[in-house]
Amino acid sequence: MSALQAKLERFEILANECELIASRTLDGNNRELYQRLGGHYRELAIDMKSVIATIDGTAA
Repeated sequence: MSALQAKLERFEILANECELIASRTLDGNNRELYQRLGGHYRELAIDMKSVIATIDGTAA
């Protein structure tokens, strides 16, 4: 597994964990924080997929 693939998987895991925490918290401020953080990790995963596709020579 390449280092980039490992980072992609880590971003996806972090996004999922943040979204899970956001769905279970009762505090509105914490919910918003984890939703935003999960969205940020999701964007990083999308960007990493694009980078991997570019390196592999395929379309993103």
